[in-house]
Amino acid sequence: MRCYRVGGSVRDELLGLPVHDADWVVVGATPGTLEQLGYRPVGKDFPVFLHPQTREEYALARTERKVGAGYCGFAFHAAPDVSLEQDLARRDLTINAMARDEHGALIDPYGGREDLEAGWLRHVTAAFAEDPVRILRLGRFLARFAPLGFKVAPETLALCREMVAAGEVDALVPERVWQELRRGLMEPAPQCMIELLRNCGALAKILPEIDVLFSVPQRADYHPEGDVGTHTLCVLAAAAHLELSESARFAALVHDVGKALTPAAEWPRHPHHDKNGEPVVVELYRRLRVPRQCAEVARLVTRYHLSVHRASGMRPGSLVTLLERLDAFRRPERLEAVLGACEADFRGRGGSPEQIAQTAERVPYRAAAAIRQAYAAASPVSARTFVEQGLRGPEIGRAVREARCQAVAASRDRSKFG
Repeated sequence: MRCYRVGGSVRDELLGLPVHDADWVVVGATPGTLEQLGYRPVGKDFPVFLHPQTREEYALARTERKVGAGYCGFAFHAAPDVSLEQDLARRDLTINAMARDEHGALIDPYGGREDLEAGWLRHVTAAFAEDPVRILRLGRFLARFAPLGFKVAPETLALCREMVAAGEVDALVPERVWQELRRGLMEPAPQCMIELLRNCGALAKILPEIDVLFSVPQRADYHPEGDVGTHTLCVLAAAAHLELSESARFAALVHDVGKALTPAAEWPRHPHHDKNGEPVVVELYRRLRVPRQCAEVARLVTRYHLSVHRASGMRPGSLVTLLERLDAFRRPERLEAVLGACEADFRGRGGSPEQIAQTAERVPYRAAAAIRQAYAAASPVSARTFVEQGLRGPEIGRAVREARCQAVAASRDRSKFG
């Protein structure tokens, strides 16, 4: 029995990045062998075990064979005679198909180190085409490593296009799409994942609501960066630069989908795209089965991002109304995600995604400051105070609202006169 450290830990070590988790491949053993040594089985589809001390994952060397459509259509074979090279051959990218033996020697049968040094994301073998999830994973790795200068190898991009044309992407299930998409959104350059999916044709299959935006023009005085799709990439770059949460980044991705519904006769203006976009986003997040927190933030940002942008010029009553519509008093934890996505929208214009990702904040986003100040002033107002005064029914709601408006007005006066 021989154990090899494989995959991401070897890759990140060679890149000089922190190594958080290590995965291992075991050659020359059976499940019974590992269980006798105290390893605990955890794999459902193929033999994976947890080390009795380190709790790291140890998988038996295995091969795989395509037997059906989609990413679930595989038969796995794990046996003592499967070699390390055979196991590495089934991996997605050459940079993930390296190993170190017990002495620390690098084992690199598919040129992973050379591709690391040259900055290429390249498939290991043609078996890459058998699993459509690998297109999403490729996008995720591009979103992670593009800031380091990595690009997708031309032959790998061509293979992805062939996979899309063959209908492999059609077999993806919503849960898996969301799992990979959410991870890609949290990488340093999430816009690169969307660009890759679009370049190979997968975006039109997975997120057609986003793909269509690249053919929709906008007013150049507001959006010199280009069409709505390009603006969306810029907003994602800004969201990553601002280190926003997952829910805020998803909202940044989908916030302008309503512009695809604007009649061409009205271009490049997009009146009511906020209202028009709300049902589109609802359908999108239901289809992908997006978690409730992300889904609701995306809906609120899509519907109210224009209102948020105008907040610094609003009267106290309008600010309270906006806070109510954002459900800030009942669910304050969503407010920062909404404001973060709106700030990314504010900053995601005027340059390329790369320029925006590398540029610090140039001017303050006054709208967010106005809303935070209004919320801080209005949120302490409690209905209990008016119940104790004897008010009932609708009278309570009217009194709460009036008190909140007065609190916001007083706060504004204090900040004005200081």
